[in-house]
Amino acid sequence: MNISRLIFWMAAAAFLGGCGAAQPPKVPVQQEMRWWKGNLHTHSRWSDGDDYPEMIVDWYKEHGYHFVALSDHNTLQEGDKWVSAAQGAHGTAPLEAYRQCFGTDWVETRQEAGETMVRLKRLDEYRPLFDEAGRFLLIKSEEITDRFEDKPVHVNATNVREVIRPQGGASVRDVMQRNVNAVLAQRAVTGVLMFPHMNHPNFGWAVTVEDLIALEGERFFEVYNGHPYVNNYGDTAHPSTEQMWDAALTARLTAGGEVLYGLAVDDAHNYHQHDTTQSNPGRGWVMVRAPALTAEALITAMERGDFYATTGVTLADIQVEDSNLRIDIQPEEGVNYQTHFIGTRRVDGQDSGQAAEKVGGVLAEVGGTTPSYRMSGDELYVRARIISSKPKANPYKPGEWEMAWTQPIGDF
Repeated sequence: MNISRLIFWMAAAAFLGGCGAAQPPKVPVQQEMRWWKGNLHTHSRWSDGDDYPEMIVDWYKEHGYHFVALSDHNTLQEGDKWVSAAQGAHGTAPLEAYRQCFGTDWVETRQEAGETMVRLKRLDEYRPLFDEAGRFLLIKSEEITDRFEDKPVHVNATNVREVIRPQGGASVRDVMQRNVNAVLAQRAVTGVLMFPHMNHPNFGWAVTVEDLIALEGERFFEVYNGHPYVNNYGDTAHPSTEQMWDAALTARLTAGGEVLYGLAVDDAHNYHQHDTTQSNPGRGWVMVRAPALTAEALITAMERGDFYATTGVTLADIQVEDSNLRIDIQPEEGVNYQTHFIGTRRVDGQDSGQAAEKVGGVLAEVGGTTPSYRMSGDELYVRARIISSKPKANPYKPGEWEMAWTQPIGDF
Protein backbone atom coordinates (compact mmCIF):
# COMPACT_ATOMS: atom_id res chain seq x y z
CA MET A 1 0.00 0.00 0.00
CA ASN A 2 1.61 3.32 -1.04
CA ILE A 3 1.66 6.36 1.19
CA SER A 4 -0.88 8.35 -0.85
CA ARG A 5 -3.43 5.57 -0.47
CA LEU A 6 -2.71 5.34 3.23
CA ILE A 7 -3.32 9.07 3.67
CA PHE A 8 -6.51 8.81 1.61
CA TRP A 9 -7.81 5.89 3.68
CA MET A 10 -7.13 7.65 6.99
CA ALA A 11 -8.81 10.85 5.80
CA ALA A 12 -11.79 8.96 4.43
CA ALA A 13 -12.24 7.02 7.67
CA ALA A 14 -12.31 10.22 9.69
CA PHE A 15 -14.78 11.84 7.28
CA LEU A 16 -17.15 8.98 6.62
CA GLY A 17 -17.35 7.49 10.12
CA GLY A 18 -17.20 3.80 10.99
CA CYS A 19 -13.88 2.12 11.78
CA GLY A 20 -11.39 4.52 13.27
CA ALA A 21 -13.80 7.46 13.01
CA ALA A 22 -14.28 8.40 16.66
CA GLN A 23 -11.48 10.77 17.66
CA PRO A 24 -11.36 11.61 21.38
CA PRO A 25 -9.40 14.69 22.38
CA LYS A 26 -5.64 14.38 22.16
CA VAL A 27 -3.47 14.77 25.24
CA PRO A 28 0.08 16.13 25.41
CA VAL A 29 2.95 13.71 24.83
CA GLN A 30 4.55 14.77 28.14
CA GLN A 31 2.51 15.93 31.10
CA GLU A 32 1.97 15.40 34.80
CA MET A 33 1.30 11.91 36.07
CA ARG A 34 -1.98 10.50 34.72
CA TRP A 35 -3.73 7.19 34.32
CA TRP A 36 -3.35 5.16 31.11
CA LYS A 37 -5.72 2.30 30.26
CA GLY A 38 -4.27 -0.82 28.66
CA ASN A 39 -4.60 -4.51 27.92
CA LEU A 40 -1.50 -6.70 27.98
CA HIS A 41 -2.87 -10.03 26.75
CA THR A 42 -4.78 -10.34 23.45
CA HIS A 43 -4.73 -12.63 20.40
CA SER A 44 -5.27 -12.22 16.67
CA ARG A 45 -5.25 -14.42 13.59
CA TRP A 46 -1.47 -14.51 13.86
CA SER A 47 -2.20 -17.33 16.32
CA ASP A 48 -5.60 -18.49 17.58
CA GLY A 49 -7.64 -15.27 17.62
CA ASP A 50 -10.58 -15.04 15.20
CA ASP A 51 -10.03 -11.56 13.75
CA TYR A 52 -7.39 -9.54 11.92
CA PRO A 53 -4.99 -7.51 14.07
CA GLU A 54 -6.05 -4.13 12.64
CA MET A 55 -9.69 -4.85 13.48
CA ILE A 56 -8.78 -5.79 17.03
CA VAL A 57 -6.54 -2.77 17.63
CA ASP A 58 -9.20 -0.49 16.15
CA TRP A 59 -11.73 -1.86 18.66
CA TYR A 60 -9.46 -1.12 21.62
CA LYS A 61 -8.53 2.35 20.44
CA GLU A 62 -12.14 3.30 19.83
CA HIS A 63 -13.13 1.99 23.28
CA GLY A 64 -10.83 4.35 25.13
CA TYR A 65 -7.72 2.24 25.60
CA HIS A 66 -4.37 3.98 25.47
CA PHE A 67 -2.12 0.96 24.95
CA VAL A 68 -2.49 -2.64 23.79
CA ALA A 69 -0.12 -5.57 23.49
CA LEU A 70 -1.14 -8.21 20.93
CA SER A 71 0.51 -11.21 22.54
CA ASP A 72 0.08 -13.97 20.00
CA HIS A 73 1.41 -17.42 20.79
CA ASN A 74 5.13 -17.84 20.03
CA THR A 75 5.21 -15.12 17.37
CA LEU A 76 5.90 -11.40 17.06
CA GLN A 77 3.78 -10.85 13.92
CA GLU A 78 6.81 -10.84 11.66
CA GLY A 79 7.43 -12.45 8.28
CA ASP A 80 5.01 -13.56 5.59
CA LYS A 81 1.83 -15.32 6.72
CA TRP A 82 -1.33 -16.15 4.76
CA VAL A 83 -4.48 -17.54 6.35
CA SER A 84 -7.73 -18.90 4.99
CA ALA A 85 -10.49 -16.29 4.81
CA ALA A 86 -13.10 -18.93 5.64
CA GLN A 87 -11.38 -20.42 8.66
CA GLY A 88 -13.45 -20.49 11.86
CA ALA A 89 -17.09 -20.44 12.81
CA HIS A 90 -17.88 -17.13 11.12
CA GLY A 91 -16.78 -18.01 7.59
CA THR A 92 -15.82 -15.09 5.37
CA ALA A 93 -17.80 -12.48 7.35
CA PRO A 94 -14.66 -11.23 9.16
CA LEU A 95 -12.94 -10.70 5.80
CA GLU A 96 -15.85 -8.64 4.51
CA ALA A 97 -15.84 -6.50 7.64
CA TYR A 98 -12.05 -6.13 7.34
CA ARG A 99 -12.39 -4.90 3.75
CA GLN A 100 -15.18 -2.51 4.66
CA CYS A 101 -13.16 -1.02 7.47
CA PHE A 102 -9.71 -0.82 5.88
CA GLY A 103 -10.44 -0.84 2.13
CA THR A 104 -9.72 -3.25 -0.70
CA ASP A 105 -6.35 -1.62 -1.41
CA TRP A 106 -5.17 -2.45 2.10
CA VAL A 107 -6.50 -6.03 2.34
CA GLU A 108 -4.39 -8.46 0.30
CA THR A 109 -5.91 -11.73 -0.91
CA ARG A 110 -5.04 -14.48 -3.33
CA GLN A 111 -6.57 -17.74 -4.48
CA GLU A 112 -5.06 -21.10 -3.59
CA ALA A 113 -6.80 -24.26 -4.83
CA GLY A 114 -10.06 -22.34 -5.04
CA GLU A 115 -9.74 -20.93 -1.52
CA THR A 116 -9.38 -17.25 -0.65
CA MET A 117 -6.28 -16.57 1.40
CA VAL A 118 -5.53 -13.34 3.26
CA ARG A 119 -2.07 -11.98 4.01
CA LEU A 120 -1.73 -10.91 7.61
CA LYS A 121 -0.14 -7.50 7.99
CA ARG A 122 3.00 -7.39 10.06
CA LEU A 123 3.12 -5.28 13.21
CA ASP A 124 5.53 -2.83 11.58
CA GLU A 125 3.07 -2.40 8.69
CA TYR A 126 -0.10 -1.65 10.62
CA ARG A 127 1.17 0.11 13.73
CA PRO A 128 1.54 3.50 11.89
CA LEU A 129 -2.24 3.44 11.42
CA PHE A 130 -2.76 3.48 15.19
CA ASP A 131 0.24 4.75 17.15
CA GLU A 132 -0.41 8.34 18.16
CA ALA A 133 1.76 10.30 20.57
CA GLY A 134 -0.02 10.90 23.85
CA ARG A 135 -3.12 8.97 22.77
CA PHE A 136 -2.39 5.38 21.72
CA LEU A 137 0.53 2.95 21.78
CA LEU A 138 1.03 -0.57 20.48
CA ILE A 139 3.49 -2.60 22.55
CA LYS A 140 5.36 -5.51 21.02
CA SER A 141 4.50 -8.67 22.90
CA GLU A 142 4.50 -12.46 22.82
CA GLU A 143 2.81 -15.19 24.80
CA ILE A 144 5.54 -17.77 25.24
CA THR A 145 3.41 -20.88 25.06
CA ASP A 146 5.00 -23.92 26.64
CA ARG A 147 3.96 -26.96 28.64
CA PHE A 148 5.17 -29.75 30.86
CA GLU A 149 3.49 -33.07 30.07
CA ASP A 150 -0.23 -32.17 29.97
CA LYS A 151 0.14 -28.89 31.88
CA PRO A 152 0.01 -25.60 29.92
CA VAL A 153 2.66 -23.12 31.03
CA HIS A 154 2.34 -19.66 29.47
CA VAL A 155 4.44 -16.56 30.13
CA ASN A 156 3.86 -13.20 28.47
CA ALA A 157 6.81 -11.07 27.40
CA THR A 158 5.86 -7.38 27.23
CA ASN A 159 7.94 -5.03 25.03
CA VAL A 160 10.04 -7.96 23.86
CA ARG A 161 12.42 -7.28 20.94
CA GLU A 162 12.99 -10.75 19.44
CA VAL A 163 10.80 -13.83 19.52
CA ILE A 164 11.51 -16.18 22.42
CA ARG A 165 11.05 -19.85 21.71
CA PRO A 166 9.48 -22.03 24.42
CA GLN A 167 12.34 -23.15 26.64
CA GLY A 168 10.91 -26.43 27.94
CA GLY A 169 12.06 -27.98 31.21
CA ALA A 170 11.94 -30.89 33.60
CA SER A 171 8.85 -29.76 35.57
CA VAL A 172 6.17 -27.06 35.51
CA ARG A 173 8.31 -24.95 37.80
CA ASP A 174 11.40 -25.48 35.67
CA VAL A 175 9.52 -24.53 32.49
CA MET A 176 8.22 -21.36 34.17
CA GLN A 177 11.66 -20.36 35.38
CA ARG A 178 13.41 -21.03 32.08
CA ASN A 179 10.93 -18.88 30.15
CA VAL A 180 11.06 -16.05 32.71
CA ASN A 181 14.85 -16.22 32.56
CA ALA A 182 14.77 -15.97 28.76
CA VAL A 183 12.81 -12.69 28.94
CA LEU A 184 15.12 -11.26 31.59
CA ALA A 185 18.18 -12.32 29.59
CA GLN A 186 16.89 -10.49 26.51
CA ARG A 187 16.28 -7.42 28.64
CA ALA A 188 19.85 -7.57 29.95
CA VAL A 189 21.39 -8.04 26.50
CA THR A 190 19.33 -5.39 24.68
CA GLY A 191 19.07 -2.85 27.48
CA VAL A 192 15.38 -2.45 26.60
CA LEU A 193 12.84 -2.37 29.42
CA MET A 194 10.62 -5.46 29.18
CA PHE A 195 9.05 -7.81 31.68
CA PRO A 196 7.61 -11.31 31.93
CA HIS A 197 4.27 -12.05 33.54
CA MET A 198 2.78 -15.37 34.56
CA ASN A 199 -0.44 -16.08 32.69
CA HIS A 200 -3.64 -17.63 34.08
CA PRO A 201 -2.07 -19.95 36.72
CA ASN A 202 -5.30 -21.94 37.15
CA PHE A 203 -5.63 -22.73 33.44
CA GLY A 204 -5.54 -26.52 33.33
CA TRP A 205 -4.71 -26.31 37.05
CA ALA A 206 -1.12 -26.15 35.82
CA VAL A 207 0.55 -23.78 38.30
CA THR A 208 0.49 -24.18 42.06
CA VAL A 209 0.98 -21.62 44.80
CA GLU A 210 4.30 -23.27 45.56
CA ASP A 211 5.37 -22.70 41.94
CA LEU A 212 4.55 -18.99 42.19
CA ILE A 213 6.42 -18.71 45.48
CA ALA A 214 9.54 -20.35 44.08
CA LEU A 215 9.61 -18.41 40.80
CA GLU A 216 12.52 -15.96 40.71
CA GLY A 217 12.60 -12.72 38.76
CA GLU A 218 8.84 -12.74 38.18
CA ARG A 219 6.91 -9.87 39.74
CA PHE A 220 3.63 -10.00 37.79
CA PHE A 221 0.82 -12.50 37.38
CA GLU A 222 -2.79 -12.50 36.23
CA VAL A 223 -5.17 -12.24 39.14
CA TYR A 224 -8.00 -11.82 36.62
CA ASN A 225 -8.14 -13.27 33.12
CA GLY A 226 -11.26 -12.86 30.96
CA HIS A 227 -11.04 -16.23 29.20
CA PRO A 228 -13.94 -18.47 30.32
CA TYR A 229 -11.70 -21.53 30.82
CA VAL A 230 -9.01 -20.18 33.13
CA ASN A 231 -10.65 -20.83 36.54
CA ASN A 232 -10.04 -17.46 38.24
CA TYR A 233 -12.24 -18.47 41.16
CA GLY A 234 -10.73 -21.91 41.73
CA ASP A 235 -12.88 -24.80 42.94
CA THR A 236 -13.26 -27.03 45.97
CA ALA A 237 -9.82 -28.54 45.34
CA HIS A 238 -7.94 -25.46 44.09
CA PRO A 239 -7.50 -21.91 45.42
CA SER A 240 -8.70 -18.87 43.52
CA THR A 241 -6.10 -16.65 41.90
CA GLU A 242 -6.65 -14.09 44.70
CA GLN A 243 -5.96 -16.75 47.30
CA MET A 244 -2.85 -17.75 45.36
CA TRP A 245 -1.77 -14.10 45.33
CA ASP A 246 -2.02 -13.75 49.11
CA ALA A 247 -0.28 -17.06 49.78
CA ALA A 248 2.56 -16.19 47.41
CA LEU A 249 2.92 -12.66 48.84
CA THR A 250 3.00 -13.98 52.39
CA ALA A 251 5.64 -16.60 51.67
CA ARG A 252 7.78 -14.38 49.46
CA LEU A 253 7.78 -11.36 51.76
CA THR A 254 8.28 -13.40 54.92
CA ALA A 255 11.43 -14.79 53.32
CA GLY A 256 12.59 -11.35 52.16
CA GLY A 257 11.74 -12.15 48.55
CA GLU A 258 10.13 -10.23 45.72
CA VAL A 259 6.70 -8.66 45.77
CA LEU A 260 4.11 -10.03 43.32
CA TYR A 261 1.78 -7.64 41.45
CA GLY A 262 -1.63 -8.56 40.06
CA LEU A 263 -2.84 -7.88 36.51
CA ALA A 264 -6.29 -7.99 34.95
CA VAL A 265 -6.34 -8.92 31.25
CA ASP A 266 -8.73 -9.97 28.52
CA ASP A 267 -6.83 -12.87 26.94
CA ALA A 268 -9.26 -12.15 24.11
CA HIS A 269 -9.59 -14.59 21.22
CA ASN A 270 -13.18 -14.07 20.08
CA TYR A 271 -14.42 -10.83 18.53
CA HIS A 272 -17.61 -11.79 16.66
CA GLN A 273 -19.75 -13.54 19.28
CA HIS A 274 -20.10 -11.94 22.70
CA ASP A 275 -21.21 -14.08 25.65
CA THR A 276 -19.78 -16.00 28.59
CA THR A 277 -18.74 -18.93 26.38
CA GLN A 278 -16.29 -16.71 24.45
CA SER A 279 -13.05 -14.95 25.38
CA ASN A 280 -14.06 -11.41 24.46
CA PRO A 281 -12.32 -8.02 24.67
CA GLY A 282 -13.14 -5.47 27.34
CA ARG A 283 -13.29 -7.71 30.43
CA GLY A 284 -10.13 -6.84 32.34
CA TRP A 285 -7.43 -4.19 32.06
CA VAL A 286 -4.78 -2.26 33.94
CA MET A 287 -4.66 1.45 34.71
CA VAL A 288 -1.06 2.67 34.91
CA ARG A 289 -0.01 6.00 36.42
CA ALA A 290 2.86 7.44 34.40
CA PRO A 291 3.98 10.81 33.01
CA ALA A 292 4.02 9.72 29.36
CA LEU A 293 2.51 7.13 27.05
CA THR A 294 5.69 5.23 26.22
CA ALA A 295 6.64 1.63 26.86
CA GLU A 296 9.50 2.77 29.07
CA ALA A 297 7.31 5.03 31.21
CA LEU A 298 4.57 2.42 31.57
CA ILE A 299 6.95 -0.40 32.52
CA THR A 300 8.82 1.81 34.98
CA ALA A 301 5.53 2.69 36.68
CA MET A 302 4.35 -0.91 36.77
CA GLU A 303 7.62 -2.14 38.24
CA ARG A 304 7.18 0.27 41.15
CA GLY A 305 3.57 -0.91 41.58
CA ASP A 306 1.96 2.33 40.41
CA PHE A 307 -1.03 0.76 38.71
CA TYR A 308 -4.23 -1.08 39.50
CA ALA A 309 -6.19 -3.90 37.89
CA THR A 310 -9.89 -3.58 37.14
CA THR A 311 -12.93 -5.08 35.47
CA GLY A 312 -14.85 -1.80 35.47
CA VAL A 313 -14.32 0.18 38.69
CA THR A 314 -12.37 3.38 38.07
CA LEU A 315 -10.10 4.89 40.71
CA ALA A 316 -9.36 8.60 40.63
CA ASP A 317 -6.40 8.30 42.97
CA ILE A 318 -4.39 5.94 45.19
CA GLN A 319 -2.19 7.56 47.80
CA VAL A 320 0.10 6.18 50.50
CA GLU A 321 1.24 8.72 53.08
CA ASP A 322 2.32 8.32 56.71
CA SER A 323 1.34 4.62 56.66
CA ASN A 324 -2.14 5.52 55.43
CA LEU A 325 -3.51 3.97 52.24
CA ARG A 326 -6.24 6.13 50.75
CA ILE A 327 -8.31 5.34 47.66
CA ASP A 328 -10.54 7.77 45.79
CA ILE A 329 -13.12 5.90 43.74
CA GLN A 330 -14.61 7.66 40.74
CA PRO A 331 -18.30 7.13 41.48
CA GLU A 332 -21.10 6.21 39.12
CA GLU A 333 -24.61 7.33 39.89
CA GLY A 334 -26.62 4.68 41.69
CA VAL A 335 -23.60 2.43 42.30
CA ASN A 336 -22.36 1.49 45.77
CA TYR A 337 -18.80 0.46 46.64
CA GLN A 338 -17.34 -1.78 49.31
CA THR A 339 -13.58 -1.94 49.82
CA HIS A 340 -11.81 -4.86 51.50
CA PHE A 341 -8.33 -4.07 52.77
CA ILE A 342 -6.54 -7.39 52.64
CA GLY A 343 -3.20 -8.47 54.07
CA THR A 344 -1.19 -10.79 56.25
CA ARG A 345 0.11 -9.78 59.64
CA ARG A 346 3.52 -10.80 60.90
CA VAL A 347 3.28 -13.47 63.56
CA ASP A 348 6.27 -13.90 65.89
CA GLY A 349 7.75 -17.36 65.78
CA GLN A 350 5.92 -18.37 62.62
CA ASP A 351 7.24 -18.58 59.09
CA SER A 352 5.61 -18.58 55.67
CA GLY A 353 3.87 -21.84 56.53
CA GLN A 354 1.71 -20.18 59.16
CA ALA A 355 -1.94 -21.17 59.52
CA ALA A 356 -4.11 -20.50 56.49
CA GLU A 357 -6.50 -18.23 58.38
CA LYS A 358 -3.60 -15.86 59.01
CA VAL A 359 -2.89 -15.46 55.27
CA GLY A 360 -4.67 -12.84 53.19
CA GLY A 361 -7.29 -11.90 55.75
CA VAL A 362 -9.67 -8.96 55.47
CA LEU A 363 -8.11 -6.38 57.78
CA ALA A 364 -10.89 -3.83 57.33
CA GLU A 365 -14.05 -3.37 55.31
CA VAL A 366 -15.05 0.16 54.34
CA GLY A 367 -17.99 1.49 52.34
CA GLY A 368 -18.17 4.64 50.25
CA THR A 369 -15.97 6.28 47.67
CA THR A 370 -13.01 7.40 49.81
CA PRO A 371 -11.94 4.29 51.77
CA SER A 372 -8.69 4.37 53.71
CA TYR A 373 -6.62 2.09 55.91
CA ARG A 374 -3.93 3.05 58.42
CA MET A 375 -1.22 0.42 58.74
CA SER A 376 -0.35 -0.60 62.30
CA GLY A 377 3.16 -1.75 61.43
CA ASP A 378 2.74 -5.49 61.79
CA GLU A 379 1.43 -6.07 58.25
CA LEU A 380 3.64 -7.85 55.74
CA TYR A 381 1.59 -6.11 53.07
CA VAL A 382 -1.80 -4.52 52.48
CA ARG A 383 -3.77 -4.46 49.24
CA ALA A 384 -7.34 -3.45 48.45
CA ARG A 385 -10.18 -5.13 46.60
CA ILE A 386 -13.00 -2.79 45.58
CA ILE A 387 -16.36 -4.38 44.79
CA SER A 388 -19.13 -2.37 43.19
CA SER A 389 -22.87 -3.04 43.10
CA LYS A 390 -22.83 -2.74 39.30
CA PRO A 391 -23.14 -6.04 37.40
CA LYS A 392 -20.39 -6.51 34.86
CA ALA A 393 -21.44 -6.30 31.23
CA ASN A 394 -20.49 -9.46 29.30
CA PRO A 395 -18.87 -11.08 32.33
CA TYR A 396 -16.27 -13.82 32.47
CA LYS A 397 -18.78 -15.81 34.52
CA PRO A 398 -22.47 -15.09 35.19
CA GLY A 399 -23.05 -13.06 38.36
CA GLU A 400 -19.87 -10.98 38.28
CA TRP A 401 -19.76 -7.47 39.71
CA GLU A 402 -17.38 -4.77 38.53
CA MET A 403 -14.24 -4.81 40.68
CA ALA A 404 -10.74 -3.37 41.05
CA TRP A 405 -7.56 -4.47 42.82
CA THR A 406 -4.80 -2.18 44.06
CA GLN A 407 -1.24 -3.44 44.35
CA PRO A 408 0.26 -4.56 47.67
CA ILE A 409 2.12 -2.00 49.73
CA GLY A 410 4.41 -2.54 52.69
CA ASP A 411 8.01 -2.37 53.84
CA PHE A 412 9.58 -4.04 50.80
